[in-house]
Amino acid sequence: MWALIVRAMKSLLSRRTVLGGALAVALGGGSARGRRILVATNEPWATYHVKPLLAEAARHGWRLTQLVPDYAKVTPGDPVPVATPADAPRADLLVVTGAGDWPADCVARFRRTRVAARALAYQVPVEAPRAKEIRPRLRVITASSPAEARAFGAYLGTKRRIEVVGSPQTDDLPQRVPEKDLVLVLTSVTHPDGTGSAAPGTELLLAATERLAAAGKRVLVGLHPRENRRLWEKYEISSVSSLAASARAEAAIGIPGTVFPLIAAVGTPLVGCTDPALSVPDYLRAVCSSTIADAGQAVAAIVSARLPDAATLADAVGPIGGSARRLLTEWD
Repeated sequence: MWALIVRAMKSLLSRRTVLGGALAVALGGGSARGRRILVATNEPWATYHVKPLLAEAARHGWRLTQLVPDYAKVTPGDPVPVATPADAPRADLLVVTGAGDWPADCVARFRRTRVAARALAYQVPVEAPRAKEIRPRLRVITASSPAEARAFGAYLGTKRRIEVVGSPQTDDLPQRVPEKDLVLVLTSVTHPDGTGSAAPGTELLLAATERLAAAGKRVLVGLHPRENRRLWEKYEISSVSSLAASARAEAAIGIPGTVFPLIAAVGTPLVGCTDPALSVPDYLRAVCSSTIADAGQAVAAIVSARLPDAATLADAVGPIGGSARRLLTEWD
């Protein structure tokens, strides 16, 4: 059923794209070239949320640059351009993906630059302490889905309209071909480091993975970009993204996070590992077939894992196809 919904959403969006493109040409829009966009995130050195936007930005002739406090934690060879505020090029727009200290500091630093907010990673639906510093500067706010828009609006402390544009990562979803007994383990960050914090529940996920392997399940690990690889080397670690790897899995298990709705969009059911200290928006739990709080529950939860109903999926996933283009249109 979800595959039929996805095809219908893509068809509708395709028709809208053709009509919208024709209207843009008629009005003289859509021709801006060479836009320069600065991006400031709550995880200043973590560029993996910006990377999916690079290809569409290049097609527009735009340049995205992520702002970092310094170059000490920049990964060599990272395709996402980075710059400190002192070195940053002149920009047409500053995009903040949260209201943490770094994005708020960047908004204060670039006082004459237009500002937009984009939810590239989930935020808890509680107003951030520094959101009030950012709100008056916001030209546009975007989110991937209706559910994410509600959470992001609460986080920013605003009731204004939030444009739902979809997730760029769903623009080219893999075709699902599940392999018997293959379980994708979606890691989070077990130990905090200089680039960000850790997620509660990681020890539970490690223990649950051991139970699954002991029960004869084939474990494929989708490694979080900031996770310690050595913790998972006893299992097969995917050489492709977790989203791409999910197409091979009968089911996936992990701590509910930003990638969960994307994997549900592929058609792979999910099991969530939860901890009393874990705070995530309700929609990330809603896409799970079930959640577990004990490693002994993992095998049964995976065997019985199912996708949620179509309405829940559509609310959490948002429109599929053309999302990067719609996002850049909002930033133009």
